[in-house]
Amino acid sequence: MEQTEATTRRPRSTLSREEYVQLWQDSRLSIPPLVRIPAAAATAFGIGMTLGLAHGSKMAGLRFRAEHAHRLPTTTTGWYLYHKSKNYHLALGGLKEGFKVGARLGVLSTAMFCAENLFDVYRGSQDFISTVMASLAVAGGFSLWNRFSAPETARTAKKGLIFGLVYGGVQDVISLAKGRPVGYITFIRKQVGKPSLDAETSE
Repeated sequence: MEQTEATTRRPRSTLSREEYVQLWQDSRLSIPPLVRIPAAAATAFGIGMTLGLAHGSKMAGLRFRAEHAHRLPTTTTGWYLYHKSKNYHLALGGLKEGFKVGARLGVLSTAMFCAENLFDVYRGSQDFISTVMASLAVAGGFSLWNRFSAPETARTAKKGLIFGLVYGGVQDVISLAKGRPVGYITFIRKQVGKPSLDAETSE
């Protein structure tokens, strides 16, 4: 009796196994949003960290050489301390720039994928249109936040449009390959099938 009561008191999962499997199958890239968005943010942060680390360490090295060009060491001990200090500045500059670029890409990626999911839910369809809308929305917000000029805003929007078209198109191809419905493809098929259906009805 106690075991039965304990069992009934356990919180039950809101999704059955079949519903859970179906959720993964129906999601973009076969990955639910609660997993896809953090994974995309972590990936973007990692890429930004790598790029920022390389660029930041290079710039820190050039800056260190320029600052110490007029007082280069003349002894072995001096050169040892010079390179030791240079390596420290390289590591520090690389880490600072890496975290800066990684955080920026992580935030942009999270905003883009969250907006894409919101457009999917609002439209009731998963296709490249939601991806393009999300990319343009994030590009606009990024331009507004940085107070870009009109030409810079246009260039940023163009990059967002290209990214949305390419990335959204790739997702649509993957969805079609896995047998998932794509909104505009389904709409086109319905429109193409209407004339033949009307012809059969009139006969």
